[in-house]
Amino acid sequence: MRALTLVADRKLELVDLPAPPAPGEAEVQIRVKAVALNHIDVWGWRGMAFAKRKLPLVIGAEAAGEIVAVGSGTTGFKPGDGVVMYGALTCGKCKACREGRDNLCTDVGGLMGFHVDGFARDLVNLPARLVIPVPAGVSPRDAACAPIAFSTVQHMLFDNAKLDPGETVLVHAGGSGIGTVAIMMAKAIGATVITTVGDDSKVVKAKELGADHVINYRTDRFEGAVRKITAKKGVDVVFEHVGADTFNGSLLCLKRGGRLVTCGATSGPSTTINLMQLFQQQYRIIGSFGASMKNIRESLAKMADGMHPVIDTEVALADIEKGLARLESRQVFGKIVVVF
Repeated sequence: MRALTLVADRKLELVDLPAPPAPGEAEVQIRVKAVALNHIDVWGWRGMAFAKRKLPLVIGAEAAGEIVAVGSGTTGFKPGDGVVMYGALTCGKCKACREGRDNLCTDVGGLMGFHVDGFARDLVNLPARLVIPVPAGVSPRDAACAPIAFSTVQHMLFDNAKLDPGETVLVHAGGSGIGTVAIMMAKAIGATVITTVGDDSKVVKAKELGADHVINYRTDRFEGAVRKITAKKGVDVVFEHVGADTFNGSLLCLKRGGRLVTCGATSGPSTTINLMQLFQQQYRIIGSFGASMKNIRESLAKMADGMHPVIDTEVALADIEKGLARLESRQVFGKIVVVF
């Protein structure tokens, strides 16, 4: 089978590997149909792995496919079923896993495509408990955006930030994969959406997607623009994933008692904050990492109801480095998907 392997920092090779054996007990074998790219793929490509890993490593953290075979004792799946795969090798036994908080597993075996071999290959065997059916009518290309992009936003906005209809949310990097999803999900419940983008072409696209107000952060200070838009009241929620460059400005955008939820640090992992501002304004700062299996199911249901991911570019497996370079350049609007 084909597999795309990372052999050194910023060096990928498309190689032939032996196909996996027949699936074992409680396992399924999946033919991968599409892999969606995320910043975690860029970090791995750059060599920014936060745990020891062994190269070569098959990349790919977010994917959709089709069941090829099922192992003994496996129920709920049959050959031909469309599926998506959970991107972390959770234990399934700890308290967090038993409670459905999969992203808080205390004995996770690694992230697919980052610490252990990922999904950028023709065939993969996985425990059936880590596989989720795709509803009828949802394409593999769209479904591939559910396990990380859609579910991360679902978890951030609704499990953690508790965004309510009628509230105002500031979505940073509205042209990114999760930024586009956040705009759509927030608008779908009747929130007012303010978003930031890096060029005027994205301003138009973000408004077409449903954003009520779009700020080009290269020409306007987003803090001042948000205060003006909200008549100095501030926003209820900030959807933060940029990191050091925007974090303190994001706090200034919050109304008293507002919530900042963060899942990323692409501009840098460290910052300082004014503690007096934090407690006097009674801000709530919430860290959010990944998502649960439940969030993926919720995301797929939204896709089935017509909320389609914004696709910036489709690339072939052999051209994945072009996709990673485009993602790294921040010129994207939406998701980059590798179609098999």
